Amino acid sequence: MANALQGRRVAILAADGVEQVELEQPRQAVLDEGATVELVSLDTGEIQAMNGDIDKGDRFPVDRKVADVQVGDFDALLLPGGTMNPDNLRVDPDAVRFAGEFVRSGKPVGVICHGPWTLVEADVVRDRTLTSYPSVRTDLRNAGATVVDQEVVVDNGLVSSRNPDDLPAFCREVVRAFAG
Repeated sequence: MANALQGRRVAILAADGVEQVELEQPRQAVLDEGATVELVSLDTGEIQAMNGDIDKGDRFPVDRKVADVQVGDFDALLLPGGTMNPDNLRVDPDAVRFAGEFVRSGKPVGVICHGPWTLVEADVVRDRTLTSYPSVRTDLRNAGATVVDQEVVVDNGLVSSRNPDDLPAFCREVVRAFAG
């Protein structure tokens, strides 16, 4: 599928504590297919990635502040996990607004690991089928989602996976969904 995403604009919404591999691998997958990618976060500057939620990883420069972006600026959204990242996002009204509006718009969204916490906060998982890291599943069910334990789930443009082990399948399905 070389250049399947040529001309597509992808936002990655992430904050401090993002799981590094869950940011890097999907970003590279969409870049390899020709997408333009912007890292959107709570503030300008840089965010601190983590490896396994414990060890500090690399720092990544933020392209735009979430308060300054709109759904219309992008064609697709990636929500990587890590425990701290979505916990930081779900208490920020601008991040919750952006993620919620993105899902409601019908544009494709890829979410992995603990990433669905932001979607739970935005109240956009009701009547959707997703997978996630095991500790997030009760939150998803309580928010009205159907939860399954599969490496990747695609529900009407919403692509979800459980953890870094699922990244090959997640990246493949994200590219497919983002290509439309």
